[in-house]
Amino acid sequence: MKAIILNAPGGTENFEMRDVPKPTPGEGEVLIRTVAVSINPIDWKTRQGKGAWQRISQEQPVILGWDVSGVIESVGPGVHDFSVGDAVFGMVNFPGHGRTYAEYVLAPSNQLAKKPQNISHAEAAASTLAALTAWDVLFTHAGLQAGQKVLIHAAAGGVGHFAVQFAHHAGAYVIGTSSAEKRDFVLGLGAQEHIDYKNEDFSSLVQDADLVVDTIGGEVFERSLKTIRPGGQIITIPTGYVDDPAGKAANAGIRGQHITVKSSGENQRAIANLLEEGKVRAHIDKDYPVSEIAKAHEELEKGNTTGKIVLHFG
Repeated sequence: MKAIILNAPGGTENFEMRDVPKPTPGEGEVLIRTVAVSINPIDWKTRQGKGAWQRISQEQPVILGWDVSGVIESVGPGVHDFSVGDAVFGMVNFPGHGRTYAEYVLAPSNQLAKKPQNISHAEAAASTLAALTAWDVLFTHAGLQAGQKVLIHAAAGGVGHFAVQFAHHAGAYVIGTSSAEKRDFVLGLGAQEHIDYKNEDFSSLVQDADLVVDTIGGEVFERSLKTIRPGGQIITIPTGYVDDPAGKAANAGIRGQHITVKSSGENQRAIANLLEEGKVRAHIDKDYPVSEIAKAHEELEKGNTTGKIVLHFG
């Protein structure tokens, strides 16, 4: 099968399309014929030698990617929830070695969900790592409740645009930050308020948030501490951008933590239900053929994506 190999950390010139052995599913695993994959900031950071590079670089060849949507080609022993021919999607083996930049992807069946018939494979692939991260922050860790006020940074981005929709669906009052050009997009997702981060100071406009979803880190985390009510909380997502988030939050009289999402078929199925019901949608900014992997990485690295970037096979 064809796969995109990362020969060494660095620029996109280190990608190479190469023939590698087609894997065989073992106990509890399925083999997926890939139709579409989604890329995330962790992808280009890992390509550069940061992100997950240290975790996966010992497992050669290095094949990036964690998000996949496709059709089951074969199933291993002990798989009862899926059959050959099922359309499925999910985030594979995160934060380990997902290897989804390939024509066929080996995945534990308990990390997958069936793809809703009303969405495309591209939309399904886009609704994996970013959507699961938003879900994990809001519900697994923050325990979001109806009526709470949530400030979501980079609300038009991959994680952000799902977080706005999930929080809105849960009955929260949502404030989203983005550029002015994306205001209508953010409000259209269900946010009640929009803040133009380039021309407005969110830390002076919000003082009583129950929760801040920090998708940026750095000084945005620091300034966000001022926006949270006593006893509220902030959850930061980027790795390495905030030192001691729990301690800094505690000094401000609130709770804080950094979280790393993990693959979860249970959460993926919950998201699939919302997609199927039309209550949540994935916004695809750009869809590239897998042969243009370099262009896709370079576009995402600019940091101005609305929603998601996907790659399609075939």
